[in-house]
Amino acid sequence: MNNWLTLHRDSKHHTMSLASNIKRLREEKGILQKEVANEVGLGISHYSKIENGQREASVELLDKLAKFYGITIDQIVHMDTDVPKEITLEDKSATEQARLIAELDEKDKNIVFGMIETMLTKKKFKDFFNKNVTAI
Repeated sequence: MNNWLTLHRDSKHHTMSLASNIKRLREEKGILQKEVANEVGLGISHYSKIENGQREASVELLDKLAKFYGITIDQIVHMDTDVPKEITLEDKSATEQARLIAELDEKDKNIVFGMIETMLTKKKFKDFFNKNVTAI
């Protein structure tokens, strides 16, 4: 396996999509092609061809771009995919929390329920201990 990221090698669409993602990142930051090219160690012509979809981006290049922009390679590749943000259960009602937990796969549900059971058991022991020690 070589060190080139090829998203469906036969599909020009995926290569163009990656190229347009790379270009969009640069444009959104208001950076010139030559600045990015210098930062990642490429000549301006080579970098320009990558942005235009005429050359494939190596994994090494994607790694350098990700570091330069402070994001992950996955975020470059899947820029238009709505990746869910972090879900905070504290902001949800008990019903919504239960619904979200129910959406988990079986293994994860068992882990969550096991943690809850452990915490409830610890609380019962603590309550029992406090009630009986204070009664003495």
